[in-house]
Amino acid sequence: MRLFYSLMWWLALPLVLTRLWLRGRKEPGYRQHWGERLGFYGRAAKSSAAPAVAGPVLWVHAVSVGETRAAEPLVDALLAEYPSSRIILTHMTPTGRATGKALFARHGERLAQSYLPYDTGSMVSRFIRHFKPSVCILMETEVWPNLIAVCGAKGVPVVLANARLSERSLRKATRLGSLLTNAARGITLVAAQTEADAQRVRSLGVQKVEVTGSIKFDVVVPDAALATGVALRAAIGERPVLLCASTREGEEELILQAYVSARSALPADVLLLIVPRHPQRFDEVQQLIAARGLVVERRSKLALDGGAMPHSVEVLLGDSMGEMFAYYAACDVAFVGGSLLPLGGQNLIEPAALGKPVLIGQHTFNFELVTEDALAAGGAQRVTDARDMIVTAGRLLGDTAARKTMGDNAQSFANQHRGATRRTLALLPALIRRD
Repeated sequence: MRLFYSLMWWLALPLVLTRLWLRGRKEPGYRQHWGERLGFYGRAAKSSAAPAVAGPVLWVHAVSVGETRAAEPLVDALLAEYPSSRIILTHMTPTGRATGKALFARHGERLAQSYLPYDTGSMVSRFIRHFKPSVCILMETEVWPNLIAVCGAKGVPVVLANARLSERSLRKATRLGSLLTNAARGITLVAAQTEADAQRVRSLGVQKVEVTGSIKFDVVVPDAALATGVALRAAIGERPVLLCASTREGEEELILQAYVSARSALPADVLLLIVPRHPQRFDEVQQLIAARGLVVERRSKLALDGGAMPHSVEVLLGDSMGEMFAYYAACDVAFVGGSLLPLGGQNLIEPAALGKPVLIGQHTFNFELVTEDALAAGGAQRVTDARDMIVTAGRLLGDTAARKTMGDNAQSFANQHRGATRRTLALLPALIRRD
């Protein structure tokens, strides 16, 4: 099966590269660093392979924005625990890479970035020869058959950290038969978010699985993000703010339709703040807002140096990268997207950690347990559809006491679940050599 899988990769490679080039029309980052995706590293990359310190190279893979932000506590803890080490952080998307650059610039030469090579034996082998990692730490759900096989052949332990596996993903993995089960058996250690995740991972044949909790609870809100949030709120003024965060394609149209039709349920001067999950959709979402006849302003056009946003603005489009914490800090009620349509939802830990009341849709299968726990703690409320979200938000915006109680419950819920980074770190000494 793995030979067939590898053959399919080689046959599909021209189409993969063509798609990469086409995506680069909207996101120029897709047209950069192609050699890295193929496992080639020219002279300019030689310095990234040569460690600035004498210790082990720790390879952490975070596919995109969410995984990169989730990896922040672990990356910081690894560099502190292994002071002579350095990290090579890999991604699959330009937005993930940009997020990593913003988050980890403070580490200087101790952290280098690269794209993960496509999953063929030769490309992964070239990556390992170039960077010489002592361990491979994959974040959340990344299971690549050839990567795991090559790591096993070269004596590089593979850790799946902050692992989650939904029932839907398990069914998909099972349909792939021995390709995925053999890959799973090659994983040295899995640090699962929940016992349910652990049980599903064990069913694939992984031998060593420990439950550590979600590392995302350990994310520390940067002071700079809080300062940006304060400045953003100052520019908005005293108006109540309903944030719709990490919205996905199809959801903005539902939200705008509900906003227009149920506007009487909201305070008269409410500001709707929409932050699409994918930056390539910023222009598209602006057009959707304008088509509804709503006055829209883009965050990128908004000065935060003491100026005030015009009160005529009805919708603020969050079109900046790396400011999600700032958006959460500036809002009064937060709806977490990806959950109005059957997309699996997004993680609600960030708004909860900031003490914001959280609204979530019906479709949260990617974050099932954390969502149910937040609901049970009284820090989140599930809504049936976009109209229900607008009406529920209106009630909260009009009831200061209820909003504060729900926000306090959300923050207590987030604080109670900290510690996953420490538990994960405790599992690693046997796998990482110390020089």
